[in-house]
Amino acid sequence: MKHPFASAAAAGTVLTFALTACGGGGSTGGGGGGEELQPLTIGVIPIAPSAPVQLALDEGIFEEHGLDVTIETAQGGAAMLPAVSGGSMDIGVGNPLSVILAEDQGLDMKILSGYSSSLPEGEDITGVAANRDAGIASWADLAGKRVAVNTVNGQGDLTIKEAVSQDGGDPDAVEFVEMPFQDMPAQLDRGEIDAAWVPEPFLTQLINGEQTELVGYNYQETVPGLDTMVTFSSASFAEENPEVLENYDAAIEDALEFAQDNPERVRETLVSFLSMPEEVAADLRLEEFDAEVDRDELETLSELMLKYDVISNEANLDEIIQAD
Repeated sequence: MKHPFASAAAAGTVLTFALTACGGGGSTGGGGGGEELQPLTIGVIPIAPSAPVQLALDEGIFEEHGLDVTIETAQGGAAMLPAVSGGSMDIGVGNPLSVILAEDQGLDMKILSGYSSSLPEGEDITGVAANRDAGIASWADLAGKRVAVNTVNGQGDLTIKEAVSQDGGDPDAVEFVEMPFQDMPAQLDRGEIDAAWVPEPFLTQLINGEQTELVGYNYQETVPGLDTMVTFSSASFAEENPEVLENYDAAIEDALEFAQDNPERVRETLVSFLSMPEEVAADLRLEEFDAEVDRDELETLSELMLKYDVISNEANLDEIIQAD
């Protein structure tokens, strides 16, 4: 079961920081009883929700479960999936859409666990902000506008298209522009784009600014509480390392439960893990952390992927979800 918690939104201060994470070294020393630890490389994207992996390493949670974990970073799912498939990373933490898409493209991947999810109600952790001069008062108004997303054919533009469609607009008329999140506020300010899909802390920055306003929360409009990230491996790694995965399953469940129950420790980790200013981390709206896979949400996500031609065939979640 997912256990929501909320934090106050940050004040309207312009927030700029570089997502510059360093790979964490594995834990040293033996496990209980002197048993040798099993090496495991986990790939993460240098964004705020990845912090619980580093926190679990710092807290010794992986070591308690017999694992010698090394963290490696990737700039996105496009880089991480081939690394996991090829064996240079054992396990990845990334969005479920990328895993389903990889399977559709012939990579045999397995979702091992849930990880994080958006907030089903209230102020969400990601949303669309628009330039006040762009004339965007509803989702349907995004038709004919330039909307920035970090990745085309990702969970951002997919759910925005569905929100536009549900509002009576033409989803095919939205012009999606791909750019890094950290570049979007300046592009909006200059009028180079009309709207942007952004996570925290950029979302709070934009909707509290004088030039931009909130259009809405696209996840809540389409798949409330959508899993934002899952953990995954290649099918071959899962088949060849059942003992490692048994220990990993127990470790990641404990790690995410610890993160969910200790948001202040997550915020402390963000300061060192992402070089995030303390004042930004203190007010950051956090996602929910839970190792459970929400199959119903992934069913809806895969249906949207098929509807908008992100995948060419209906996803076989029975084959993809190892955690069932």
